[in-house]
Amino acid sequence: MLRRMYHSGFQAFKHRLLPWLQSTAVPRSHCVQPSTIRHVRSWSNIPFITVPLSRAHGKPFAHRSELKHAKRIVVKLGSAVVTRGDECGLALGRLASIVEQVSVLQNQGREMMLVTSGAVAFGKQRLRHEILLSQSVRQALHSGQNQLKEMAVPVLEARACAAAGQSGLMALYEAMFTQYSICAAQILVTNLDFHDEQKRRNLNGTLHELLRMNIVPIVNTNDAVVPPAEPNSDLQGVNVISVKDNDSLAARLAVEMKTDLLIVLSDVEGLFDSPPGSDDAKLIDIFYPGDQQSVTFGTKSRVGLGGMEAKVKAALWALQGGTSVVIANGTHPKVSGHVITDIVEGKKVGTFFSEVKPAGPTVEQQGEMARSGGRMLATLEPEQRAEIIHHLADLLTDQREEILLANKKDLEEAEGRLAAPLLKRLNLSTSKLNSLAIGLRQIAASSQDSVGRVLRRTRIAKNLELEQVTVPIGVLLVIFESRPDCLPQVAALAIASGNGLLLKGGKEAAHSNRILHLLTQEALSIHGVKDAIQLVNTREEVEDLCRLDKIIDLIIPRGSSQLVRDIQKAAKGIPVMGHSEGICHMYVDSEASVDKVTRLVRDSKCEYPAACNALETLLIHRDLLRTPLFDQIIDMLRVEQVKIHAGPKFASYLTFSPSEVKSLRTEYGDLEVCIEVVDSVQEAIEHIHKYGSSHTDVIVTENERTAEFFLQHVDSACVFWNASTRFSDGYRFGLGAEVGISTSRIHARGPVGLEGLLTTKWLLRGQDHVVSDFSEHGSLKYLHENLPVPQRNFS
Repeated sequence: MLRRMYHSGFQAFKHRLLPWLQSTAVPRSHCVQPSTIRHVRSWSNIPFITVPLSRAHGKPFAHRSELKHAKRIVVKLGSAVVTRGDECGLALGRLASIVEQVSVLQNQGREMMLVTSGAVAFGKQRLRHEILLSQSVRQALHSGQNQLKEMAVPVLEARACAAAGQSGLMALYEAMFTQYSICAAQILVTNLDFHDEQKRRNLNGTLHELLRMNIVPIVNTNDAVVPPAEPNSDLQGVNVISVKDNDSLAARLAVEMKTDLLIVLSDVEGLFDSPPGSDDAKLIDIFYPGDQQSVTFGTKSRVGLGGMEAKVKAALWALQGGTSVVIANGTHPKVSGHVITDIVEGKKVGTFFSEVKPAGPTVEQQGEMARSGGRMLATLEPEQRAEIIHHLADLLTDQREEILLANKKDLEEAEGRLAAPLLKRLNLSTSKLNSLAIGLRQIAASSQDSVGRVLRRTRIAKNLELEQVTVPIGVLLVIFESRPDCLPQVAALAIASGNGLLLKGGKEAAHSNRILHLLTQEALSIHGVKDAIQLVNTREEVEDLCRLDKIIDLIIPRGSSQLVRDIQKAAKGIPVMGHSEGICHMYVDSEASVDKVTRLVRDSKCEYPAACNALETLLIHRDLLRTPLFDQIIDMLRVEQVKIHAGPKFASYLTFSPSEVKSLRTEYGDLEVCIEVVDSVQEAIEHIHKYGSSHTDVIVTENERTAEFFLQHVDSACVFWNASTRFSDGYRFGLGAEVGISTSRIHARGPVGLEGLLTTKWLLRGQDHVVSDFSEHGSLKYLHENLPVPQRNFS
C-alpha cells in the first residue's frame, strides 16, 4: 500500500513540476521546421537585438563590445546553478529563466549549445525517495511507525544517481524549450568520444546537423559509465584536454565546434584576485593569459567536480583554441534572469577572458588612481589648488591653436552625423576659450575658502569640542555629450573642491577631449597630483560605469534628457545629480510690460535653443489675446523662425491654429515653442507644477505682489521675475562654472558649482572623555554651547 502511495505521490510531484510546460506543448514534428521557429519573436520581456552574426572563427574577441557578434555559443551550467541549495532536486525557476534566455538568442539566429550538470542531483532526489520508501515499508512491517524518524539514507553512488536522473533532466529541458517552439536534443559523451578519431568525427557531424536544423544540443558527460579522471592529464596542449568534468567538457566542445563564445555559469560572480568573501577580494573584469600566477584560488563549488581553478584552466584552454570565454554568476536572483543575454550584449558581467591587454589602465584602476589623487589634492593648501586652476586657465588661451585644431577634426568627422544643435554644442571658438578661462579664474578665487571650512563649532563639555567642516565628496563620474568645453569647467570645480574625477566624454568630441585632458593633467602636475583627474577612453559602456558603486561616489550627467534618464535608471547604488528634462516656462501676466516681453522671450528661446535653460513653453494670460503685445510676440517668433505649437486652450481660441502640441511636457531643444493660454497666475503655477520639470520658470509682470506670489509658490530650482531663463547658469550666477543643474531636492539644487561638490564631516577633540561620565550619576554634564566659527584670512 505504501509503495502505491509513493508512486501516486511521485506522479503528483511530476505534475507539479510541469503543468505550465505541458499546457501548450508544440508537437515534436514542428521542432525541426525553421519556418515555425523564426517568427516567434515577441514572447519574451528580454530586449530583442538584431546584429550581424557572420564571423570567421580563428581569434577570440578582443573586447566585450564585440560579443554581440557571436554566432555560435556554448552555455555551461554548473551543478550549483542547476541544483537547489539542498543539492537534491533542480532549481526549476532558475532553469526556466536560463531556457528563456537561450531561446531568445536562438531565435535571433544564433546557434546555441548547452553543457549541463544536474543529472546526479535529479537522480539523487529520485533514489532517495525509493530508498526511503523501501526502508519505511520494512520498518513499518517490523518495528512500527514510531521508528520512521530514525531512518538514515545511505551514501548514494554518483553513477547510479546519474543513470536515474538523466532521462528526467532531459524531459524537463525538452518540455521547457518546447514552449518557445525550439527543439532540444540530448548528447552524452565520454573522453573516448573525443580521443577516438572516428567517434570524434561522428560527434562533430551530429552536432553540426542538429545546429543546421535549428535544434539546441544539450550535452553532458555520461556519468553513468564515465571512469574517474586520470591525474595530471589535463591541459597538455591545444589538442588535448581530459574531459574530467563539465568545465573541461564545455571547453573541449567549444574548441571542437569552433564556437565564438563560451559562457560558464557558476555560483560566484566571476574570478577574484583573492578567495571570494575575503575582505580584499575584488572581481577581475578582464583576465589575461599569464595572470593566473597572481591569483589565489579558493575552495571548489559546493557541488560538482570542478572549482574555480578548473574553470580558469578550461577557459584558458578554450581561449587558446580561438573561443572567447566569460565566467559569471548564474545563481544570483537579481541577475540570473538576464545574465546570459547581458553577456552577449557586451555588458560588464562576470570575468571576460581576453588575449589583448589594453594599452592603458582599466577603468577600475583609473577610479583608484582618481581616489588616491583626489585625497592628495584635498590635502594641498587652498593657494596651491587655486594655482593649478590659474595655470589651466592660462593653458586654454596659450594652447588655443592646438585646441581648435583638434576641435576642427571632431567637427569634420561629425558633419552629417550630428544634428545642428549638437554640432553647435561641439564647436569651440576663441571667444568660448576666453570665456572658459575667465570662468576658471573665478573658480580659483572662490576656492580659497572651500575645503576644510568650519561650518559649526560646539562645546559638548569641558575640553570636549565638536567641529563640522567641509570635505570633498570623493570620486565624481561626469558623463557628458558633445560639449568639450564641459571638461575644463568640471575639472576646475573638482580641483577646487579636492575631488577625484572620472570623465567620460562622447566619442564625437574625442580629439577635443584628449587635448583638454592633457592640458588639465599638465596643470595638475605642478603640484604632483596628475592622477586626480582621469579621462575614460576604454570601451566601457555608460551602464557599466554606473555599476562601479565601490569606486564612484556621485554621478553627474551632462547631456540630453535621454542620457540623464538612462543614467538615473542604470545607476546601482550611486547618487545621480542632475535633471532629466529642462522644460522651462515663461508666464506673461496681464500686467506685463510691452517693452520687456519680446526681449525676454527672444533671449530665452532664440539665444541658444539647445540649452537646458532655454524656454520651451510660453504661458499667456487670456486678457492679452488679440492685443498688440500678443501680436508683437507672434511676429518676433516668426522673424526668428521659431515653430509654434498650440496648447489645447490656445488652439480653441483660433480659427486657423498652428499644429496642436502632442504633449505639454516637451523639451524641444530647437527653435520650437509651445504657447498655451491661462486665466490667472494661479493657473499658470498649476500648469508649471503639472507639466514642468522643476528647472527654471519665469514671470513677466509689473505687479510686484503678483510677482512675489509667483516666486514663493512655484516649486522649481530657479524662479525669476522679469529675467531670461538663460540666467540659470553657474557662470552667470557668479559660481565660475557649474557641473550641471540639479532639480533634485537633496544636497544641491539649481546650478551646482563648487559648494555642491562638498559634503561635511565631524571632528571631535577630547581628553579621555567617555559616555559613562555623562550618565545620571556621572561626574560630567553636557554643555552644548555654540562657539564662534573662525574666519580664514586669504589676503
